[in-house]
Amino acid sequence: MADLEKTGKNLEGRGFRVHRFASGAEAAEFLVQTLHGTGIGIGGSVTIDTLDVYDRLCESNEVFWHWKNHAPETRERAGKAETYLCSANGVSENGEIVNIDGFGNRVAGTIYGPERVFLVVGRNKIAPDLTGAIDRARNIAAPLNARRLNRHTPCAVGEPRCHDCRSPEKVCGVMTVFFMPPTSIKEFHVILVDEDLGY
Repeated sequence: MADLEKTGKNLEGRGFRVHRFASGAEAAEFLVQTLHGTGIGIGGSVTIDTLDVYDRLCESNEVFWHWKNHAPETRERAGKAETYLCSANGVSENGEIVNIDGFGNRVAGTIYGPERVFLVVGRNKIAPDLTGAIDRARNIAAPLNARRLNRHTPCAVGEPRCHDCRSPEKVCGVMTVFFMPPTSIKEFHVILVDEDLGY
């Protein structure tokens, strides 16, 4: 069982702003109330999609999400928005955050460009340590996303684990580990939810 209290304290000790909620519905309400009158970029995220906040955020913000608007420039505009919203693929109880990406826009949007970053993290993403968080990203999140996208990678069509493949359809070409927030980001928020969310 993930220790959200320990994880939250360790994230705070590393400089992240932590918010804890019992449910995804509470986290969604927090986002809607907190994010208004701004430009918001959203990275590919089953977690954010599950929260069903897109339409509500659009009521008072300019929102760029390539899952909803397939225009070629949407990813670029999302990365240049004032606020960036997505999830993480793994978070250690020690406070390290792991994200894995194929296109690169999602990890780029959390590193440089936006003034604020918000990551929504369900309890299923928490691992005891950094090795476990990386393992989770490679062997749980990546295979599930490859299957969702109907990719023909070994992890999607065979055993759901990383085969360290060289497939051009690979969804895990880039991995980031946050030990602390990047100094270019003014506010880096981590929303911990005591509920399973996303992959």
